[in-house]
Amino acid sequence: MGFHTFDPAETDRLEQPTRFRFCSREELLQWLPGGGTLLDLGSGTGFYTDELAPFFDRIVAFDLQPAMHRQYRERGVPPAVRPVTGDAGTLPFADGAFDGAVSTMTFHESTTEEGLRELSRVLAGGGTLVVVDWSAQGRGESGPPRAERFDAADARSMLDDAGFDVGIAAERSETLFVRATA
Repeated sequence: MGFHTFDPAETDRLEQPTRFRFCSREELLQWLPGGGTLLDLGSGTGFYTDELAPFFDRIVAFDLQPAMHRQYRERGVPPAVRPVTGDAGTLPFADGAFDGAVSTMTFHESTTEEGLRELSRVLAGGGTLVVVDWSAQGRGESGPPRAERFDAADARSMLDDAGFDVGIAAERSETLFVRATA
């Protein structure tokens, strides 16, 4: 599992409002801290980043694929958002730089022990992480193949091992939901 990445040639699919049936802006905002700084892991072309931008002082849109950020810049990046391309295993940010972090439909793409430790490092003490991703327990009607996904128990275990305090790790019809604190 892990290291599956989305094909940048198919990003039109990432901009479809039907994505909200799996995860809405309101659901994310319910669990994230208001204001402050947010790290959007696996931001892609900014679909969720743009939705969250009005509610935060600053968002770093982090993605490992330069092509995703090229497309995001072409489409237009909100003033409060700064796209950063890099490897999640070596996040280029100071300790405690973020009040919160979100990963929407990307946890399966590059989650590693090193990456989760890095994420814990860059979140402020008590910083909130919200993950919504395709679940291995899901029906598999949307998203990547089920064999490329984690389930909520896997996500909880990995986050526990990285030092997070996992408050919620739940299975849903097609996705998993996790809320944890650093």
